[in-house]
Amino acid sequence: MEFRILRYFLAVAREGSMTAAADYLHVTQPTLSRQLKDFEQELGKKLFIRSSHRMNLTDEGMLLRKRAEEIVDMVDKLEAEFSSKVETISGDVYIGGGETDAMRQIARVVKDLRLSFPNIHYHLYSGNEDDITERLDKGLLDFGIFIQPADLSKYNYINIPAKDVWGVVMRKDSLLAFKDTIQAGDLLHVPLICSRQAMKQTFSKNEFLNWFGEDFDKLNIVTTYNLAYNAAIMVEEGIGYAITLDKIVNTSSDSNLCFRPLKPRLEAGLNIVWRKHQVFSAAADMFLKEIQSKFTNSLS
Repeated sequence: MEFRILRYFLAVAREGSMTAAADYLHVTQPTLSRQLKDFEQELGKKLFIRSSHRMNLTDEGMLLRKRAEEIVDMVDKLEAEFSSKVETISGDVYIGGGETDAMRQIARVVKDLRLSFPNIHYHLYSGNEDDITERLDKGLLDFGIFIQPADLSKYNYINIPAKDVWGVVMRKDSLLAFKDTIQAGDLLHVPLICSRQAMKQTFSKNEFLNWFGEDFDKLNIVTTYNLAYNAAIMVEEGIGYAITLDKIVNTSSDSNLCFRPLKPRLEAGLNIVWRKHQVFSAAADMFLKEIQSKFTNSLS
């Protein structure tokens, strides 16, 4: 299997047309068509359903597209790392993480580094812990930001000098908005919107269960979410109250939403992680040294 053919395949999958893909790749349509037919024969699988107007992926084609995109991303990343010159320290740093205000800590490191190394470029990927873990393990990310509790056994890590605060986002005209804090009993009889990742991580490790107490099973969870932005829309439309972290939903004076922390206070620490025995590019190594210097000193 040639790497060039993977790029051809991805171009056709993206464009949905042999003609458009050939124009994009600067090859002739017969050449591209022949190459893909040979590729299908090599794999022993049909990758496209061909019609007069469009080429759609088969189930095997959709699986290959996902894997091919990962391979191409990895090769592009590797080429960028080797093309960077150590003496000028240029290149790319890939960072993944969930929604957290602690990204400000990372932004400050990036800002300071850019003063001395303006040729380093940063790529941010947003996702939950499962997404970040998968991309870290495949080498598609250099660093991941995990919200505790998280499984750190496979990684080296540094504690980020910040904590996220759990609470409830609600409409300012809701019944609980007059309270300064939210206690367990306040949540028993209201519709709740909860993060899927929080339920998997925090609830399974009993942090929220212990906070809430023996009536945990009585919670009325009507909606789960992956992105707090979408949860905020649900709250605005009156679906329920969102259990989330502070400072990731707009609750300013211009918003009709507000945030109230839990009582007793429930906080989550954060870590920046990387694979054990990982060989970094010059750019990623410089970023690591900077966060080690700044974060370790701030914790001492």
